[in-house]
Amino acid sequence: MNRKIALTFAIASVAAASAFAETPMVDTHPFKSAMTREQVQAELQQHRTSGVDTFADGYNQLTGFRSTLTRAEVKAAFMASRDEVSALNGEDSGSRFLAHRDMPRTYGPQLASLPIVGE
Repeated sequence: MNRKIALTFAIASVAAASAFAETPMVDTHPFKSAMTREQVQAELQQHRTSGVDTFADGYNQLTGFRSTLTRAEVKAAFMASRDEVSALNGEDSGSRFLAHRDMPRTYGPQLASLPIVGE
């Protein structure tokens, strides 16, 4: 009985140890800011004194938004993509749709072997 408990404990500890064995995703590229610290601090101070509370319930993010498309253009784009969106949100997550669409070929035909030159 003690062997079974010891074996179970050993397997569980090996399984738990392997769960933490992966390396975390870390961006190794150094960050290069386009602004100096003083510019950022000045911009933050300007925002604080403007009186706009971005955390308020009544804050409207789209107050200054202006579309570059007309209503007819937006409706036409929706109608053109409606079948694709419906297929991608379907029961199979769009795998049938993606498997049957025509993909552009970016490479030439693949041959089993290269032809012999000179014959």
